[in-house]
Amino acid sequence: MSTARPDGILENGRLWLVILGIGGAVLPFLVYPVFGMKILCLALFACAYNLIFGYVGLLAFGHAAFYGSSAYVAAYTAASWGFPTELAILSGVAMATLIGALFGWLAIRRQGLYFAMITLALAQLVYFYAIQAPWTHGEDGIQSVPRGYLFGFIDLSQPLNMYYFVLTVFLIGFAAIYRIVRSPFGQVLKSIRENEPRAVSLGYSTDRFKLIAFTLSAMLAGLAGGTKAIVFQIASLADLYFMTSADALLMTLIGGVGTLLGPVVGAVIVVTMQKEFATLGSWVIVVQGSAFVLCVLFLRKGVVGTLEDWLAARAERRRIASGGAPAPVAKGVHS
Repeated sequence: MSTARPDGILENGRLWLVILGIGGAVLPFLVYPVFGMKILCLALFACAYNLIFGYVGLLAFGHAAFYGSSAYVAAYTAASWGFPTELAILSGVAMATLIGALFGWLAIRRQGLYFAMITLALAQLVYFYAIQAPWTHGEDGIQSVPRGYLFGFIDLSQPLNMYYFVLTVFLIGFAAIYRIVRSPFGQVLKSIRENEPRAVSLGYSTDRFKLIAFTLSAMLAGLAGGTKAIVFQIASLADLYFMTSADALLMTLIGGVGTLLGPVVGAVIVVTMQKEFATLGSWVIVVQGSAFVLCVLFLRKGVVGTLEDWLAARAERRRIASGGAPAPVAKGVHS
């Protein structure tokens, strides 16, 4: 029998949307705006990955394809075709969504490790295409991408203007994910994660739901990638490299798989480690790996997941101490 814990304060999306908005508005006065923008872009990327991994239970290794392809298209359309910033990002999102729908249609035919390996192989095809295609400029990438003007009059070359634009994009993506997972559609995704045969027996076309979720995840990953290309004014092979997918997985696992706030916390931790240990060079990967091992050993559900369990246990002890009956165990989708 599985148990389902009722949503607590850490899963109150509306509350956290306000808190993240206020905290994000103050952040550029505490750290460098570029550092804050990197956190926001990767947090959105991790949230997009968590949508398919945490809420559907599909372990994917190819999300760098959506993140990087969007970055390349956004950078190219802005630098070579002179697209406005918002249109360049939307072009990247459209490309990521298209690739996500194609990859999802191919990958969801398999499950488990086979699904993960197929997504990795497909992502590597995109990576090698970027190496060979003339318009991507190979290892040099697309550089000197103009930030332009938002809506024709907001100068995004100003760091604060650019930062608050990125914050707005992140909050929109976060709100969209919250709405998805709280909708009836999101409840079906959770049922597929818990017990797919039972969901099939209830009449749901699980492959169709997984494909839609995979495409939505790719779209949001593309939103993060396109925004990143405008922020840093470059699209490079690093955006498509398989380690970018690994970073999304790492941020999700450290923060808490299947939690609303977990990927954001994981992104803050990982990006901060990369910054603080940058002088170590390639050894920063060892530091990240060590943090992951410690998280697996002592925080089995990630930072947010472990904190949720602790808060739930504390509330239960208070309820019993006050003379109340223990809370009933909620049945999950399968028993």
